[in-house]
Amino acid sequence: MKLNLQTDYALRVLIYVGAKDEALSTIQEIADAFAISKAHLMKVVHRLGKAGYLDTIRGKHGGMRLKRRPETIRIGDVVRSIEEDLAVIGCLGEERFCRIQGPCVLTHALYDATQAFLAVLDGYTLTDLLAPRTALSSLLGITPPIMPGDAAAAGRG
Repeated sequence: MKLNLQTDYALRVLIYVGAKDEALSTIQEIADAFAISKAHLMKVVHRLGKAGYLDTIRGKHGGMRLKRRPETIRIGDVVRSIEEDLAVIGCLGEERFCRIQGPCVLTHALYDATQAFLAVLDGYTLTDLLAPRTALSSLLGITPPIMPGDAAAAGRG
């Protein structure tokens, strides 16, 4: 199964935004971090907002952050909300006809395979994808937020 580019970008956006915790992220930051098109990201962010994954704030100091806790965002659900057609072959799609559709075992096998694929993704949450947070932050150029108590320790040099 191959996911479309919007789903790839949607998952990248959620990883980036999730890695920043409560700090706002901008489309430009994400585009720069992943070296991808800002125009494509705008569409993806809009869809993620409509699907209830992102909270977007307009204005000069605006941006986006997760609308839900990362442990509640199942990757399978994200894929389902972004992918327009999960059918791996034409006869599995909506209102598509095949002459042997009724008795065809291939249709059932591929349907089961798609459901198994999504079930595996449902076993992962955004929290799982954020587990290597330090490495992700470093690779994406994200400065980790200073946690309470860190400021005092940082000043001790």
